[in-house]
Parts: sequence; structure tokens; C-alpha cells
Amino acid sequence: MRIGSVIGFILIIIAGVVMPARASHIVGGEVTYTCSGNNIYNVAITIYEDCLTGDPQAIAEDNPAYFRAYDGSGNVFNTQGIMVLNASEAAQSGYCDSAYFNPTSDNILVPTNFSNACINHAPSTCLRKKTFRKTYYLPPNATGYMIVYQRCCRNASIINLVNPSQIGATYYCTIPPAGLAQCNNSAVYKNYPPQIICINNPLYYDNSATDADGDSLSYQFCDTYVGGDENNAKPVPNPPPYTAVTYVSPFSYNNPMEGNPGIQIDPITGIVSGTPNLLGRYVVTVCCLEWRNGININTVKREFQFVVTNCSKAVVADIPQLSTQANTYVVNCSDYTVKFLNTSVGGFQYDWDFGFPGATSTDFEPTVTYPDTGTYIVKLVVNKGSTCPDSISRLVKVYPKFSVSYSVSGLQCPGSPIAFTDQTFSTYKPISSWVYNFGDGTPVADSENTTHIYAQGGLYYAVLSATNQKGCIDTAIKQVLVEKFTPFAGNDTTIVKGEHIYFYATGGSQYTWTPSTYLSDTTIPNPVGYFPDTGRFAYNVHVVSSFGCVGDARIRVYVVGQPAFFIPTAFTPNGDGRNDIFKPTTIGYSSLNYFRIYNRWGELIYNSHTLEVGWDGTYGGKPAEMGTYYWLLSTIDRNGTVEKYKGDVTLIR
Repeated sequence: MRIGSVIGFILIIIAGVVMPARASHIVGGEVTYTCSGNNIYNVAITIYEDCLTGDPQAIAEDNPAYFRAYDGSGNVFNTQGIMVLNASEAAQSGYCDSAYFNPTSDNILVPTNFSNACINHAPSTCLRKKTFRKTYYLPPNATGYMIVYQRCCRNASIINLVNPSQIGATYYCTIPPAGLAQCNNSAVYKNYPPQIICINNPLYYDNSATDADGDSLSYQFCDTYVGGDENNAKPVPNPPPYTAVTYVSPFSYNNPMEGNPGIQIDPITGIVSGTPNLLGRYVVTVCCLEWRNGININTVKREFQFVVTNCSKAVVADIPQLSTQANTYVVNCSDYTVKFLNTSVGGFQYDWDFGFPGATSTDFEPTVTYPDTGTYIVKLVVNKGSTCPDSISRLVKVYPKFSVSYSVSGLQCPGSPIAFTDQTFSTYKPISSWVYNFGDGTPVADSENTTHIYAQGGLYYAVLSATNQKGCIDTAIKQVLVEKFTPFAGNDTTIVKGEHIYFYATGGSQYTWTPSTYLSDTTIPNPVGYFPDTGRFAYNVHVVSSFGCVGDARIRVYVVGQPAFFIPTAFTPNGDGRNDIFKPTTIGYSSLNYFRIYNRWGELIYNSHTLEVGWDGTYGGKPAEMGTYYWLLSTIDRNGTVEKYKGDVTLIR
């Protein structure tokens, strides 16, 4: 019987008889390969097992591993396969490529890479790495190949995925089509994933890879895929495409963990950095992209679960990240001198290397002047040579000069467009972004030059923030004084014929009244109007301010034939702003002798000698009772004659 048929037969029997345990112990995985020539590919499927809390039965059932090879069109290539962990098991299964097995390196306990003496409250860990290997003959084709492994299920305590205990994982590698690469070797990650991540301590994990072909590599967070389910925890892998997991908001594949600063990956170095600030277990997937001649020929995924715990390192080297750029202390765009902040914990000795020859220091917070523009790697080692040292590296970018400025022009009046013109200086162009905040609560503008209309006068602080291609960021603040321009012609009024009215317009420095009927002057703010007969007259005043603001206001004058006064029969002093005050309204009376109000027992409760105020419904500082009150009023008309009136009013609450 042919070997491929034997493997397929074994797989069918195992898949049909064995019901694998639910695999909540798997915390990550990746698939890589090497090419040994003549279209021979040695594929390695690596899984990481939680050997501390994982189900021992599920761990035992990881061996053997089921996989499938598909061509780029999703068709099964050759047959499904079975991978076993060591040479003896390979012989028992009929698998003859035992030369590719190394029992020592294929099933190992991963070191924590932390000294317990250097950690406060270090959690217990146990991580086992298992690697299954198989050799393939893959003749060149136009679509390439995909080799897939699936396993269910994930740990129920994962907090960034929806229903993690009910979904499995899919790990795969791709062999590029013949047109992109011949006998390609995949990138291989250099370091084990971290087992201990301490909350509120800087994370600096090198997740970079090497490539035997010398291809260029870049890194990014990427999608995580579902594989297997509760009913089939160890499936024969289905063909692509694969379904991405669903993240719990606000998490996503590109924002997999909480942190301040946030967790990010440097696309060039593969460094994962940030300061986790939320306890929990997180699924994180990193993609390493292989580039050849400017074309992405392959992507190697690594999925892992990062566990943020309440441990804390006794010694923590930390240079804060002041820039929004990944793992960057600062982008200095004003000069060549950088002052370093040191937020390390537990240190007694500090060794700095500033990234250019001869530039070192042992100061706690040194200052250094860089010799030229560029990007520098700064390294700080805390307690170097001691039992518990720690180190951190950050980027410093020096690209002077960058200075943001802008001008403001136009009539600074309410309702008038004001021009904002960028005048930013940047040694390194282009300038990549502009954001104007006008200081009045309206939406920002993101163009180089813009106009804005302020609805009301006042003093506003307008801010322009700009960024250039080197990551330089600067802001400029200007005071924008918009005139509080409110043209006013006065209140509408009623007079008796033959009387004068004194107009009083405000709001500007120049005034023009129209029409000129009965006015003493049409070019001053306070002309006198004399009205010899009855009628209704409307006037417009055109106002120009010292800023050049222009506006109009109107006033109406009603001229009646004889004096009169009006007084309400009821009022409601309840504080609603309507009919709260009881007072007379007079036309053609020169003055008021008195206005008196009495209660039903004849007590004087209000007395006034002016028409400007009235009774507010109180007596002795307290609300007066509801009911009827009596009033007396004495006035002097324009001819000097004294007139007296009386009546009653009802107070209603």
C-alpha cells in the first residue's frame, strides 16, 4: 500500500472513532517551512500548550496532529495528512520521513525568561511547545499552496473575544506561486512569546523574525481565525476561506489589548510595546510579511495569548513614550538637544547609550545634543551587572526645524468670513496634516488654508496643529477678536402728538437714519424727533463700527392724539417671567406723584413715585395672599395738571 493511502486510511479511522477532548489548553500557534530544493518543503506546525491549567487528556490528544494541503484554488492536494511527534510514533503510523523528527526540540518546556527573584508576586506558569513536521513534494503551480491545521477550543477566560470557549483556531502557511518565488523559505520568529506580562509595567517584546532568503520583512497586527468547534475539537481542516473571530468592543485585531500608552507593533522592527493597564487574557496575532522586489510573496502568522497579571517586576527600566509613533520617546523638531526623562523603578545604577559613537551617560536623566538629523536607538540599562537588571530601548527622532504659524485676515465681525492662511516652516516637506480649532465649539477644519465665520462677537483662541512626514508636530495659538457688533436703534415707543422723542442708537461709530421725516439730524446716533400729528412712523439706522462691521436696526414710533394710561386688572407673580409685576403704563404724562396699593383691611402695602418699577406681589418680604387689592394713582400731565385715578387688581398665584 502507498504511504499516502496508509496515512489517509489511518486518519479516517482516527477521525471516525476518537472524540478528542475540548482543547482549552492551546494558547497559540504558527506554521513555517523550509525548502531543501527540488520542490521539497519541510513544514513545521508549532502549537503552544498551557501545561499548568490545561486538560491533560486534551494535551495528550494533540498528538497526532491532523492537517491538509490545499492548492491556491482551495482544492485538496494529494491527501489529508497526519503528523506525529517523534520517530517511534512515526514508524508505528507508517510515516517514513522520520529523519525530520527531533524529539528533543519538538516537545520542549518553554523557559519563562524571568527570574523569580526579580519579580514581586510572580505567577506560576507552564508553557510547552510542540512542533509537528512533515515533508512535502510541491510541484510549481500558478496558485501556490496552503497547509492548514485546526484545533478547538480556546480558553474561556479570554476577554477580547466573543464566546472564546466555543471557537477554535486555524493556523496555516502559504507556499508562493511559481511566478512569485522559487523554493521559498518562510520567515521564522526569533523569540518565544512572553509568559509573564505585568500590569502597569512597560511591555517591550521582540517579535521579529529572520528570513533565510534575505527577503525584506515588515510586521503588523492581523486577523485571528476560527477553526473547529465544540462538536469536532480536532477536525480535518476545511478549505479556505476562513472566518475571522469576533472581538469584544472596543478591542479589534489592530487594538488587541488595553494600555497607556496603547499596545502597538513597530512595522519595521517587530517590537511589540506599550504599558498594559487591564488584567486579563488576550488573543494577539502578528503577521510577518515577506517582501521580494517590492511584492508581498508570503505572510507568516503567529497567534498567541498574552496574559496580563498582577505581578510586578522589582526592577523596571522605562523611558516614557512621549510620541504617538510606535516605541518613540520623542520626535524633536525644534533643535538637536534632547532631555531624557527616566521613569524606571527599583534602580540604583543607570547606563545610557544614545545611539551614536561615544554618546553614553550614567546620569539619572541626562541631556544630549545629537550631531545630525536622523533616527537614533537609545538604550537604558538599569542595575547593569546586578542580580536583577532590566533594559529598554526607544527611538529618538531628530528633524529640526518645524514651526507652525498662520495668519488671520478679513473683517473680524460676526457673520463675516475670516481667512486662516498657513505659514508653517518645515525643513522636511511635505507637511502631511493641518487641523484648525477655531475655539467656538464648531467642527475643526483639516485643510491647509480655510475660512471661518464666527456667529457672535468675542475673544476666541484659534489653534492650528500641523504634522510633517517625519512625524514632527507643533501647534500655534492666536487670539481672534471678533467685535461684539450689535446695532440697536432703541425700543419701540408711543408718544402724544406735539411731543419730542430723543432717539439713542448704539453699536457703532457711524450712523445714517432713514427716512429723515421729523428728525433733527440723520447722521448722528441721537437725533431729536418732533411729531406734530398722529401716525405710525418706522425708522432704520445703518450702523458702521470701528472694525468696519456693517448692520441695520429698526425702531417704530406710535403717535397718539391725547395722553392715556393703562393698568391691568390682575397679575400672577409666580416667577415665570410673564405678568409678574403690577404697574401702570402711561402715555403723555410727565411724572408720577404716587402709586399706592392697599389690602382689604386698608393697610398700605406698596408705595412708589416712579413709573419704572411696580409691585412684585410681596409684603414684608413674603408673598402676599391671593385676593383683591386696591390702588390709588396720581399723575401730572404734560400741561402740569394733576390727575387722580383709583381701582382694584386681583392677585393670582
